[in-house]
Amino acid sequence: MLGISVTKSYDTVIVKWQLSKVEIAVADILDVCLDDTYGGEEKGAIRIGTPYGTTDRVVIKTKIKTYILYTTNPISIKNKILS
Repeated sequence: MLGISVTKSYDTVIVKWQLSKVEIAVADILDVCLDDTYGGEEKGAIRIGTPYGTTDRVVIKTKIKTYILYTTNPISIKNKILS
């Protein structure tokens, strides 16, 4: 698996990348947006994916943590999370 895999099942968003698996409760998600900065504005964010210079970023802000997903397909990932 090269890229990030995002699936949504009922009340959970599951993000998989390499050997990592992160489960985020849908009820905890406050915002999902695209970020055009290289490293993201949130210094304590959990970063998932490979941050190449041409890679887009999807930011998931939750009640407790912020996640930055480095991906080449940001619109598809954002739509899966918001669906």
